[in-house]
Amino acid sequence: MTDNGPAADSLAIRRGVAADAPQLAAFAARTFAETFGADNNPDDLRLHLKSSFGLDQQTRELLDPNEITLLAYRDEVLVGFAQVRRNAPPPGVVLERPIELHRFYVDRPAHGKGVAQRLMRAARQAAAGFEGRQLWLGVWEKNPRAIAFYQKVGFVIAGSTIFIVGSDPQTDRVMVANVVPAALSEEPVEIESIEGL
Repeated sequence: MTDNGPAADSLAIRRGVAADAPQLAAFAARTFAETFGADNNPDDLRLHLKSSFGLDQQTRELLDPNEITLLAYRDEVLVGFAQVRRNAPPPGVVLERPIELHRFYVDRPAHGKGVAQRLMRAARQAAAGFEGRQLWLGVWEKNPRAIAFYQKVGFVIAGSTIFIVGSDPQTDRVMVANVVPAALSEEPVEIESIEGL
């Protein structure tokens, strides 16, 4: 589906600030649990949610000068977020000026409505702002929907790494793409500015 429908037209993407931490923490924990909860041990899931999402954690991320959090709103409701950060890829994956797509989540009701495509373009723009040349991410090998989306927007599998959920070591596929995609015809995404940024 293209991103030209009414849902995409009402989409606003802006950079997150520290005041967004409570909303971001709740949204991130909920979307992670909805995406992976059925396929993980509840105790491991709880441990992961506790260590990865919360007011302190998201505040640190939002204030980190080496990380950009993008928040996507439709009709003033948070429907997705992406985080890019300066971070080297796992061993064995050699990239030029790498930027990690640390997190990328879209709320289920917004799936198929162009939100993910616009948010990905905004994430690429943020990575370019870090002077990145290549973007990399880790995606669980048991998440075929996400893998298919990433392939659709130009990522290829370049290796694997271990991602720990609670006490459970899981295999992530490492996928890479150019920050500037081959299809240069894409229009830039307007990222609303926040005073002081």
